[in-house]
Amino acid sequence: MPAPASNPASISIGELLTREHREIDAGIEAFVARARNGAEDATGNWVAPLLDAMTALRRHIYLEEAFLFPPIRAAGLMMPIMVMLREHGELWRAMDQLGEALESGTGDSCLRHNLVTRCGTMLELLEAHNSKEEPIIYSRADVDLSEAAHAELARFLRTGSTPPGWVCERAAG
Repeated sequence: MPAPASNPASISIGELLTREHREIDAGIEAFVARARNGAEDATGNWVAPLLDAMTALRRHIYLEEAFLFPPIRAAGLMMPIMVMLREHGELWRAMDQLGEALESGTGDSCLRHNLVTRCGTMLELLEAHNSKEEPIIYSRADVDLSEAAHAELARFLRTGSTPPGWVCERAAG
């Protein structure tokens, strides 16, 4: 359990980032369940969980690339960071494809099926990515970040958002 926010240096960054992974996965899974069941929220919006999960995933990728990866790369984990960046690019492109599918808006049942299929692929990508990132990268987060970098990342986790127009380093492929 994280320490109180008044002492950000004592918060386990790895634990907080792992929790975000679980929340993002749960959002995608909630969307898939909703899409399969034809469920909508009170406003008739059946894609809200997916949109929320994609916003959270883009924010998560941003915080890793902007705050977490640079000090861990500098501490000597260059190859694992390169793998994470490549996989971020794959995830980013998969999110872009989900967005394009939403914008195409072909027939409702066809769209739902297409999105559910794409979400299955996204969940597979996330599982493969997270299974490496959590034990290799996150285990180093609290060790390799300076106290100031740790506090900055903890602050971003509480209040930060992705800058408008930001894309991950390997979004283009």
